[in-house]
Amino acid sequence: MEKLKRYAVFLIGLFINSLGVSLITKASLGTSPISSIPYVLSLHLPFTLGQFTIFFSLLLIVLQLLILRRNFKAEHLLQIPISVLFGYFIDLTMALLRSLAPGSYGVSLLFLLLGCAVLGFGVYTEVLANVAMLPGESFVRAVSSTWKTEFGTTKVVFDVSMTVLAAFLSLLFSHRLAGVREGTILAALLVGFLARLFGRLLNPLLPDSALQ
Repeated sequence: MEKLKRYAVFLIGLFINSLGVSLITKASLGTSPISSIPYVLSLHLPFTLGQFTIFFSLLLIVLQLLILRRNFKAEHLLQIPISVLFGYFIDLTMALLRSLAPGSYGVSLLFLLLGCAVLGFGVYTEVLANVAMLPGESFVRAVSSTWKTEFGTTKVVFDVSMTVLAAFLSLLFSHRLAGVREGTILAALLVGFLARLFGRLLNPLLPDSALQ
């Protein structure tokens, strides 16, 4: 029963994550670093953001297999259905927010900040559930555990690398930056901070059983 409750919390967090990504994307100031490559590709190729998120997630799982080798466990395969579900959640929330069209830079910034807060809460919820990780975070964990690097530093390098590669792809496809803007940088700076802030604010309010 306890495990089932944790998976339910994780799925809720996964949906909240997708809503945050979609809000940030709809702000039209760029998207989150982990979604930047799928988003840029979705602007130029006939697949949706959610579908490219699934493809990219599966690639990260394969890379984990190559990095971890014998340390790659069966539980890592749980990332496959999670990735598919996350991709469909992104397409669902993008459809729900279809009519959302910021009319000014100020409104776009407001949507961006709201999206960062929602995504940060989603990340906090997934950490609270403590049953699985999305491929992006799991890839960072694989790198840090294999080469003995600090997780936080590795995550920053990963996010920066994704953003730079997305910018390169954008320039390659359209000869301008599309999908990678100041919102991508703000999301990179704010989401982790907000997730930790939610933890500090909400963890003391939770019953002890929720944190075990």
